[in-house]
Amino acid sequence: MSTLRGASAEAVAALADELGTSVSGTSAARVADDLFSVAAALRSEGALRRFATDASIPAEAKTGLVTEVFGGKVDDATLSLLTSAVGRRWTAGRDLADSLERLGVVALVKSAGKDGVRLADELFAFAQAVKDNPDLRDALSDPARTTADKRALLEGLLGGKALPATVTLAGQSLDGSHRTVGAALAEYQKIVSEVQGENVATVRVARPLPDADVARLADVLSKQYGRPVHINLLVDPEVLGGIRVEIGDDVIDGTVSGRLDDARRHLVG
Repeated sequence: MSTLRGASAEAVAALADELGTSVSGTSAARVADDLFSVAAALRSEGALRRFATDASIPAEAKTGLVTEVFGGKVDDATLSLLTSAVGRRWTAGRDLADSLERLGVVALVKSAGKDGVRLADELFAFAQAVKDNPDLRDALSDPARTTADKRALLEGLLGGKALPATVTLAGQSLDGSHRTVGAALAEYQKIVSEVQGENVATVRVARPLPDADVARLADVLSKQYGRPVHINLLVDPEVLGGIRVEIGDDVIDGTVSGRLDDARRHLVG
């Protein structure tokens, strides 16, 4: 997914506000599916995409066309967002589809409601499973396998075990604008944290931490950063001892291996 700049960044921010006031609960899941489908249609239909993002064409003509194409096929809330979107300016033609995909992820996070924390945890766990399992990673990236076959694989892995939103996002990671499933899942995790108004900290430890220690660490980091912090815990044998916290661009390295590396650098220096 491209990084949005200029007019596109302003457009998606305004559309996100519209989305926040128009969808909730189960309707949000329907809107998410619609937005993913519309984004895919815009990517595959070059003439439609160019017409919808051409700044020289009157907004009324563009809203009329998308209403004709998608009216009756998508939820009313989706159509309202789409007509608003094509009436705005876009820095690049591809940004419209990318923005609708992003808004679809936002809608899906909203559909999870109070299960937002569970959604974040399941996306992280699935991303780690893809990263750590070469066979699974290869199966999901194999161009010789159909998307339907890949989705069936995901359903077998996650169906009945994970939230519907998690299963949907896992499937969308195959179809969206990201280069790899791993890149898509990383972006989805960021969007979850943004919607929930929290930072995400990846904490690497030599052995699992008790829940009470994880809660205390989250509380300390939340106070330090001035907003809630969600902890993603990774057991990493290379840590040796202590913990390493990665939050945004900040790294707090309190591991034995980190101290050994510092000692080596001082000796070399």
